[in-house]
Amino acid sequence: MSGAPTLADLTTLRVGGPAERLVTATSTDELVDAVREVDDAEEPLLIVGGGSNLLVGDGPVPGTVVRVVTRGVTVESLDDCSGASVRVAAGEPWDDLVTRAVAEGWVGVEALSGIPGSTGATPIQNVGAYGQEVSSTVASVRVWDRAGQRVVTVANADCRFGYRSSAFKDTPFGIGGTGRYVVLDVLFQLRLGPMSEPIRYADLARGLGVDVGARVPLAAAREAVLEQRRRRGMVLDDADPDTWSAGSFFTNPVLPDTAFEQLQARVAERLGEDVSVPAYPAGPGRVKTSAAWLIERAGFARGHGLPGPASLSAKHTLALTNRGRARAADVVALAREVRDGVREAFGVTLVNEPVLVGCSL
Repeated sequence: MSGAPTLADLTTLRVGGPAERLVTATSTDELVDAVREVDDAEEPLLIVGGGSNLLVGDGPVPGTVVRVVTRGVTVESLDDCSGASVRVAAGEPWDDLVTRAVAEGWVGVEALSGIPGSTGATPIQNVGAYGQEVSSTVASVRVWDRAGQRVVTVANADCRFGYRSSAFKDTPFGIGGTGRYVVLDVLFQLRLGPMSEPIRYADLARGLGVDVGARVPLAAAREAVLEQRRRRGMVLDDADPDTWSAGSFFTNPVLPDTAFEQLQARVAERLGEDVSVPAYPAGPGRVKTSAAWLIERAGFARGHGLPGPASLSAKHTLALTNRGRARAADVVALAREVRDGVREAFGVTLVNEPVLVGCSL
């Protein structure tokens, strides 16, 4: 394995062992051919785009790693009535697309500025931030169906989008870290105009000096989001280990009403009757609460674990960071400590957002 490419070189957490075999796909045909070849050989497969949502173990990664660097942004239609229909290759860097959307007056993804990774990953996770989710602008997703050995176009209604989930995320196939569907490109439907979608996130509205629900110029919305993300260490910076992470490591828990009531009771017992757990509607009989709030109240402050090799971000407790010399085992140990600490304190088991390959919590 000496000299073999490592997943540490391909992921934003900068951890991960050597790849047994690495293939770089620069076109959709190359991507399909590479996946088909691996499946025909019945070998493990791992698809890597921007590597911003992966935690890969320290051992050798068996089989084939296919790195997706396909490019292309095609405007299929553009008019005042229906807006912009824009088809984007899976390997296109996400924030490059957002930058262009803001410049072109394509509305609907401006609050998703500064998110690392590739466009093809966004519908898999139903990426969201600051009151927007990518599902609101995805018209369809074109995928390679590994089981059916064919290209399939999946309409928005069939993507089964949910909170950080979709039909593409939890459909296993074969062996390795990749599921049944490999995203080839995404068709977005974006409104045209100079003003953003209504600002839904309170901190973002405060930063802009407007009320929640107001619209602001697209460029102003993007810059305000980037400022929020920079303050939280969520904009990648090669010079700042506090940004060497996979973004938010845990999803916000979505609980049945009864479980949320039990959580509130445990918080009252531990922290006092006057402490209220953050609560956001999440559909009939369900409540979403804040993972960061639970982590902090369980005793894990920003920077927990410093000087490292892995620690919570000094800016945001949801980010687990590599301080420059961490291995995957160090990140896993920290994640396990936080997860178990929250469960012991409040009876809620946090769920990791990044995909774990060759390691587990």
